[in-house]
Amino acid sequence: MARYLSGIQPSGHLHLGNYFGAIRQHIAAQDDAFYFIANYHALTTVNDAATLRDNTFDVAATYLALGLDPKRAVLFRQSDVPEVCELTWLLATVTGMGLLEKAVSYKEKKEHGISASVGLFTYPVLMASDILIYDSDVVPVGSDQVQHVELTRDMAGRFNTMYGETFKLPTYVLGTPVPVPGIDGQKMSKSYGNHIPLFAEGKELKRLVGAIQTDSKGLDDPKDPDTCNVFAIYKLFASQAEQAALAARYRAGGFGYGHAKQELIAKIDETFGPARERRRELQADPDQVEQVLLDGAARARAIARTVLGRARRACGID
Repeated sequence: MARYLSGIQPSGHLHLGNYFGAIRQHIAAQDDAFYFIANYHALTTVNDAATLRDNTFDVAATYLALGLDPKRAVLFRQSDVPEVCELTWLLATVTGMGLLEKAVSYKEKKEHGISASVGLFTYPVLMASDILIYDSDVVPVGSDQVQHVELTRDMAGRFNTMYGETFKLPTYVLGTPVPVPGIDGQKMSKSYGNHIPLFAEGKELKRLVGAIQTDSKGLDDPKDPDTCNVFAIYKLFASQAEQAALAARYRAGGFGYGHAKQELIAKIDETFGPARERRRELQADPDQVEQVLLDGAARARAIARTVLGRARRACGID
């Protein structure tokens, strides 16, 4: 069975865009999958220790609440596998500056005003280490992340050419893009401040859904569901029959955007209600979450030591 690997960066609490863009697929394909919480990577943008710890716990609790089974998948903190840092250095010694300068993520973050630290520049090397150290076969990515796997293959190929066959060359699989609009109609993102947290409920959820931008058509006016941000989010939760029924109410008139927002809130509550309860249980028992992460790290390290050992022997520092 092919080993899947994916990292989740704890740069903030997870939202609906994260769920439909990645988490749902991760839960569905969790057999022999390795999912790590990339807290080393997060240090390039999160500079508060308490925030990073809170975000890391939130990622773990969220995945467990949504159905990740630690007996089927390996869930762990990146920083609990120190071998990844040593492998990062070994890869750095065979990686050209020009290769890293081509990294799209580095260019984009600089353009968004993020400080161009050495960590940000060498980010792709750490990412390559994350992938290679577990003998990963497949990395599920979005179209904007394909370059990360290509850079990883370049680094592994360079190392293999210099020192002999050491690393398995991973491939990637493209996920189906799931556009999730935020409350302002742009792509949902924490950085845009337009997101709906995954476990928002009650007054908070009502406030956020109520803030979703719509046009100025009145209650009695027929409306176009295909241009409505509320309907675009509702579709992600609803069956084909439910979508068709709600679309018909839009087009018939006598149905306001307030009604549509109530329908969306009901769908969110229906979908995430059981997971909310499970998450509350995990928040009340953080030791249970910690044990899952430690057990996952132990399984991950067993493989990481083997791969790092191959690399050390290959380049003569065993």
